[in-house]
Amino acid sequence: MSIRDLLLPELDQEMANTRNLLQRVPMDRPDWKPHNKSMTMGRLAGHVAELPNWAARIVETEVLDLTPMVTEGHHGYSAKSSQELLQTFDKNVAEARNVLAKASDENLSEVWSMTLKGKTVLSGPRFPMIRSIFLNHLIHHRAQLGVYLRLNDVPLPAMYGPSADEGQTFSQEQ
Repeated sequence: MSIRDLLLPELDQEMANTRNLLQRVPMDRPDWKPHNKSMTMGRLAGHVAELPNWAARIVETEVLDLTPMVTEGHHGYSAKSSQELLQTFDKNVAEARNVLAKASDENLSEVWSMTLKGKTVLSGPRFPMIRSIFLNHLIHHRAQLGVYLRLNDVPLPAMYGPSADEGQTFSQEQ
């Protein structure tokens, strides 16, 4: 089985779970944050929506230089509406899936690097970089967003099992 054939079902499941959560982000509270060091809810939701484009970056480039992002005052994406947030996410997911569906094992095994100000920050085969820099990173921020929603009394969708907010629970009788 090819690497992409192992990766695509996981991508589909995680992106469906992520979309279900993004649909619930209250866009009337974009500046809310649980702590002064935390991202705002709008920025965190935007980051989750933009992260799928990292899959294409990892597959299609040899090196990603973060220097312009840091030195040019990049502030990241924040959506103006739920519709815009979901459209951005859907576009990025479609691009990621399309690029990954065409990727060969050879390509996914080649070394990819991330640099900052001339120094290598990360380097390794593309497949593990996709897992860590894209998927695991997205899941981490999705979980943070789930906490933000919980703290704002927004019901959470099921992810890997039942959601008490949707009236689903595990029982000992099952």
